[in-house]
Amino acid sequence: MLRRRGPYFISIAALLGLVLGLLATMAVFTAILRIEQEGIINTYRQRADIRTKAVKAALTDAVRAMQAVNQLFVTVEPVSRSQFHAFTEPLLARHPYIQAFNFHRIVSNTELPAYEAEMRTQFPQFQVNEMKDGKLVPAQPKTQYDIVDYIEPMAGNEAALGLDVSPNPRLAEVTRRAIDSGLPSSTGTLQLAQGTGSKKGFLVLMPVYRHGVSLADVEARRQAAIGDTAAVFRVTDLIEKALTTAGLLSDPGIGISVYAGAFPDRGDPVFEHASESDRLDSQPKSSGLFDPRIADSVESFNVADKPWHMVVTLNPTWLASSHSGSLTALLAGSLFSILLALYLHRTAFRTRIVEQLVDQRTTELQLINQRLNDDIVARTRAENALQLRHRAIEASANAIIICNATEQGYPIEYVNPAFTRINGYEESEIIGHSSYFLMGNEVDLPGFKEIRAAIREQRAGNGSLLIKRKDGAELWCELYVAPVRNEAGQVSHFVVAQYDVTATKRYQEELEFQANRDILTGLANRNLLRDRLSQAIGYAARTQRPVWVIFVDLDRFKYVNDTLGDKAGDMLLNLVAERLLSVVRETDTVARLGGDEFVLLLAERSEESLTTSVVQRILDVVMQPMTILEHEFFLTCSAGVATYPADGDTPETLMKHADIAMYRAKEIGRNNFQFYTHAMNERALERLRIEGDLRHALGHDEFVLHFQPQVDLRSGRIVGMEALIRWQHPQLGMVPPSRFIGLAEETGLILPIGAWVLRTACAQNKAWQQAGLGFLRMAVNLSARQFAQVDLVQSIAAALADTGLEPRFLEIELTESLVMTDVERAIGVLRELKALGVQLSIDDFGTGYSSLSYLKRFPIDVLKIDQSFVRDITVDPDDAAIAVLIISLAHSLKLQVIAEGVETEAQLTYLCQHYCDEIQGYFFSRPVPAAQFEQILRQGKCLPERLMIRNR
Repeated sequence: MLRRRGPYFISIAALLGLVLGLLATMAVFTAILRIEQEGIINTYRQRADIRTKAVKAALTDAVRAMQAVNQLFVTVEPVSRSQFHAFTEPLLARHPYIQAFNFHRIVSNTELPAYEAEMRTQFPQFQVNEMKDGKLVPAQPKTQYDIVDYIEPMAGNEAALGLDVSPNPRLAEVTRRAIDSGLPSSTGTLQLAQGTGSKKGFLVLMPVYRHGVSLADVEARRQAAIGDTAAVFRVTDLIEKALTTAGLLSDPGIGISVYAGAFPDRGDPVFEHASESDRLDSQPKSSGLFDPRIADSVESFNVADKPWHMVVTLNPTWLASSHSGSLTALLAGSLFSILLALYLHRTAFRTRIVEQLVDQRTTELQLINQRLNDDIVARTRAENALQLRHRAIEASANAIIICNATEQGYPIEYVNPAFTRINGYEESEIIGHSSYFLMGNEVDLPGFKEIRAAIREQRAGNGSLLIKRKDGAELWCELYVAPVRNEAGQVSHFVVAQYDVTATKRYQEELEFQANRDILTGLANRNLLRDRLSQAIGYAARTQRPVWVIFVDLDRFKYVNDTLGDKAGDMLLNLVAERLLSVVRETDTVARLGGDEFVLLLAERSEESLTTSVVQRILDVVMQPMTILEHEFFLTCSAGVATYPADGDTPETLMKHADIAMYRAKEIGRNNFQFYTHAMNERALERLRIEGDLRHALGHDEFVLHFQPQVDLRSGRIVGMEALIRWQHPQLGMVPPSRFIGLAEETGLILPIGAWVLRTACAQNKAWQQAGLGFLRMAVNLSARQFAQVDLVQSIAAALADTGLEPRFLEIELTESLVMTDVERAIGVLRELKALGVQLSIDDFGTGYSSLSYLKRFPIDVLKIDQSFVRDITVDPDDAAIAVLIISLAHSLKLQVIAEGVETEAQLTYLCQHYCDEIQGYFFSRPVPAAQFEQILRQGKCLPERLMIRNR
């Protein structure tokens, strides 16, 4: 008789099945968990990199603001307080996180009494102080002082004026380092005392040397140092603004800490932003197995020779919900293993139910009945367990598919409800069909190849695929394929798990778009342009084909912003972007660098396809009329072209040279294009010098006015004059307007210069009237920036009232292109000026694009024929016809006509024959200084009678 087994006997097959099932479950669980954690880490690293770049860019921009202030002291000597205030005011407006701009002046103990006396003439309570125990006290005697001489803004920083900072060892060391190197130097973080509470900040200093001395070595620089410029930055506000502007503080799972100084000894952070999870639970619990254990992202960089470190942390507890797939696999696999073990155990157990016959039939029947009862209970439990597994799969949030591995096409035998929700197919529409549709049509994707290889090799595999729902919508999915083997070890089925990762993919694409695209226009930004330009240069080097870089800048774009606001400016930029895209090929790149600057990259073209007609098409398409907010504009642009390999072999060099060529196009009159030449580098350096000198030319009385007579052709006498500005530069001599007017418009200096010209011209005309030299008409040109001023009419009225000149003796000249930029606004402003009583004239008429419908609406008095038509009026029939047409048109509209640039007797005779009203030009007189012009008036100079218009 066989001996009965104990009630807790477990068969070897059941134990082996349980172990293998749990091992397989753990393998699948570990693989899915690894994939989930890798996705978390990659996303985290991308977010950390974006935030690090934003903070680094903000700190670098802060240092550049200080360098701009230092450049003022390099180019101007001496710098007045009003100049310091005017220069720093726009910088403070653009950088609200700057506490103050300072100029520290080095004063010896022998110079101190005279210095304090001079300062008290402006600030009666002024005295030199120093900080001691956190309080201001009179400065102790010492050999040399380092005093806060200038500070802007004054409001909130009054206590710092006159502060001797030399006793502060940190500031003294940073000042010494900056003077020795001649470069910006940073103090690192320190506690700010200028009304900022407990906020931390840092100072960036840059030395100021005495002009005209040698700076060859360290000792020479120390002897030449007269002080330094400094900027005080509120570091918390700076970093918070940079991150908030980029939308990088709204992520609830990201923590940010910024440190300044040595590393890894971080100390207290200068900026700290905790993640939402950290704020809700100051001591987050470990998530154990699902903790991705992501190391902090640490980036180090230097700002003004001072190390900075940015630490980005990720709260692992916040990411625990990202492991739903691995948890589902673990639960389902464990349950399956247990049920399999039970099934094997009961199967093995049933093989032993037949025992040897016992001595008595009653005992055997009782044993058999008992075993049958146990078997029924076991079957019931197994069926319940199988039903539980089925319900778990049915309730899964991810799609589960079972495919037959023995038939062609691997037909689908089962799908859970999540499959219907994700893919849109009903169960009846998919059962029995091939499973290949799950892999989509993107056969080039790495995920497609991996899944096909896993099925072919009958192993587990996974990949990312792009598939389509039943309604045609595209989904990005992660597919996990695992083989199911039968008792013989052969693969009978495949189990496929499908995860919808479309939202993650879109987030990644959005990050990529923000990193490489201009937010306003959708064009490529500077980063993407540099990458594509690098690729184009590499390709051109292999194929020996040229590459063109075209730098485009809109003319008078600021006029639109000043008159209609930023919304209209944004609409205009979008319209220009669309027009630029319409004139290039799909393989070309159009980028926006910021403001109204665009760059076009023309690559992969042959020599024959790259011609100047391509650039001309760009200018033509921008010049077409455009309507913004019911206002019609005629906008032009200037373009500069640099070519590879002639003008450079790096992206930076090509873009720089194209920019220089663009500025040359603006200098020679705008609305044209120029190819880069090496001579333009010298012009760019000269332009930089002139810009620095131009900023203090008004304060040094370097501008003068010359006057050119305007002569009536019927009487031959002078009836007016045009005021023309000249710049008497102390080194360059007399600088003509063509070299500095365009630059003055770009920098905004044209407004104070134009106001000076208007007031000076009115005062001079009034003085000549009082001297008995006649009541003549004074013509003054207005620039586009002046015409865009809101208070233009009031400022002209104030100039007339202050000088006492009657409005009828002032003539305001406007160019044709200026009034046609925004016709409706121009008409309104001209009517206000006309109501003031001044005369109005259209200068350079015939060079623009006026139409009669607009011209007749302008309340003007005079048309001026541009000198380009007068120059060849006697030899070119076309120029002659245009001049005659303008004269006839003006007389038909009851307007006066003045011809500019009359240089020969033949030109004057032709104009008299066609009844032009007035002329000005070298034939009668060049523009001359006021004293010489007064002499002409006293002499009564006029035209000979033979050169005047004879009565009809």
